[in-house]
Amino acid sequence: MIKELIENLIQNAVRYNNPGGKVLVSVNIIDNSTCLTVKDNGIGIPAVDQQRVFERFYRVDKSRSKATGGTGLGLAIVKHIVEIHDAKIELDSAPGVGTTISVLF
Repeated sequence: MIKELIENLIQNAVRYNNPGGKVLVSVNIIDNSTCLTVKDNGIGIPAVDQQRVFERFYRVDKSRSKATGGTGLGLAIVKHIVEIHDAKIELDSAPGVGTTISVLF
């Protein structure tokens, strides 16, 4: 399940990045917890959509669906795996700046 969580986060970071963009994956210890972070400098997520991106089938930009592929399930699966592991997920994003998703185990 952790492998699937990591794959989904990285796939989203690549899929919604800009041409030539960067994706940084890191694992750190923070206050005795393991923190997995996936950060990109891609298109970002508007504040109004940030709570909904973890819902099944929710797509921020429906017009990009055919171009980028995907089903809108990736972050819903991530959230489910986070809940099963009694972990915590944090999202920090801004349009034109990028997205950082951290999972604390």
